Amino acid sequence: MVYILETELPEDKSIYFSLTKVFGIGKFQSLLICKRLGLSSNCKLSKLTSDQTIKLVKSIENANLVINSNLRKSKTILLKKLIQIKTYKGIRRLRGLPVRGQRTHTNAKTASRTR
Repeated sequence: MVYILETELPEDKSIYFSLTKVFGIGKFQSLLICKRLGLSSNCKLSKLTSDQTIKLVKSIENANLVINSNLRKSKTILLKKLIQIKTYKGIRRLRGLPVRGQRTHTNAKTASRTR
């Protein structure tokens, strides 16, 4: 396991899939990072040299991506704001009910029971 960007990345997987383990980097962003550095997306993370890993970390930091703890904070602040201003989504989230228009007559019993 390689520890990069506050996340342990698996060495035995390709760079493309290893980068998706970082919270905030998806498949598309991972592919863009690999292309930007000129790395093959199916190259394993363990085969990278130390110089290439440093370039990888610097390119992610320079890409102005909101990742890991910053992204988690912004998501929680957004949810708290929805609850505070009493939007429909905020009230549904507060009550533990489905937020995105799902059926509640026969479904969503486990969601409302967990409260």
